[in-house]
Amino acid sequence: MAAAIPENKSLQERINALSIQLEAEEKRPSLNLDLNSTSEKPLKPKPKLGGLGLDLQAPPRHGRENRKFENLTFSREKRKSERTVAIERQLQELTKKSSILAIEGEKYPFKIEDLKLLEEIGSGTCGVVNKMFHPATNTTMAVKTMDRTPIMEEQKRILMDLDVITRCNDCPYIVNCFGLFISQSEVFVCMELMGTCLEKLLRTTKTPVPEPILGKISVSVVRALQYLKSEHGVMHRDIKPSNILLDEKGNVKLCDFGIAGRLVDSKAKTKGAGCAAYMSPERVEPPDPRNPDYDVRADVWSLGISLVELAVGYFPYTNCSSEFEVLMKIMHDPAPSLPPNQGFSEEFQSFINVCLEKDMAKRPKFDLLLEHPFLIRYSREEVDVVGWYSNVTTYV
Repeated sequence: MAAAIPENKSLQERINALSIQLEAEEKRPSLNLDLNSTSEKPLKPKPKLGGLGLDLQAPPRHGRENRKFENLTFSREKRKSERTVAIERQLQELTKKSSILAIEGEKYPFKIEDLKLLEEIGSGTCGVVNKMFHPATNTTMAVKTMDRTPIMEEQKRILMDLDVITRCNDCPYIVNCFGLFISQSEVFVCMELMGTCLEKLLRTTKTPVPEPILGKISVSVVRALQYLKSEHGVMHRDIKPSNILLDEKGNVKLCDFGIAGRLVDSKAKTKGAGCAAYMSPERVEPPDPRNPDYDVRADVWSLGISLVELAVGYFPYTNCSSEFEVLMKIMHDPAPSLPPNQGFSEEFQSFINVCLEKDMAKRPKFDLLLEHPFLIRYSREEVDVVGWYSNVTTYV
């Protein structure tokens, strides 16, 4: 068993120590305990912490050559079987909802062959998203295609995405799901077609988003997050500009729930889920490493970072050449804020400051956040999001 990392060490020392342990683990002889595996994809190696410049040898391990692992093999295979059975059971439940499109109150049986491919919209670790057309309903939609994989973590991610998106059609701030199609090798998720995401918009226009537009975006995102928490006991855990969508009607909607987390007593535990650049300080380095819980206020921080990026036109932690440097800045630099003398209202500056409160205990949850003057103002005020969207997308 690896030695415990002392809790009184600095973040950099603890990360260095963790890196030493990972290097040592990779040098140890590995045991193939799954002799009957039929997986076509090899297990991914443990990630190395980049930017640390470590080249360490594992300490020699003595006295283990004659140990027998028959019971360990049986136990591990049994646990894997139980997990696999649970995932298959969930997939069977979702399959019952498969091959049906629900559009404008009507249900239509369909096969994936019924859809006509128009173009690819985007791709990533979660799969490929294509623009497709369903002739029977005259509907153009976004279809996300994900491979069914034997890798446990990827299976869990697919199931979480499907579970959340199929239960949230009653929320106007979450992208609508028309239906699923599940084959032996792939999963297809048919969703309403939005115009673009904020990340692409910022990248292509290279123009900051005006405060009134950000006000409307903030209201929609916080209401979506509050809905996920109150109705489904889920937090998103990956709030960033690429997961906030807009369309030509002025709608703002949240997407991508693959790493959403179930809340137990309003808390989540998985430390590594999400994009590190938008992670809150308590997720980067939990105040109590023995009890690394966090809650929805981590999503509040991620929203704050996203809004600053969109308001000024660039990511607020600058001059970072590695993810490690970003994490160090999150922990040790003052929280980002809106630059002074650039015309931002006091309400907006205050809203950013409360979202980016480094002390989680002082950072508000959604109910209190919705009472902030900035969100109250833009929940009532008319803003021409349609006109703004039309103007900026002319050049996209």
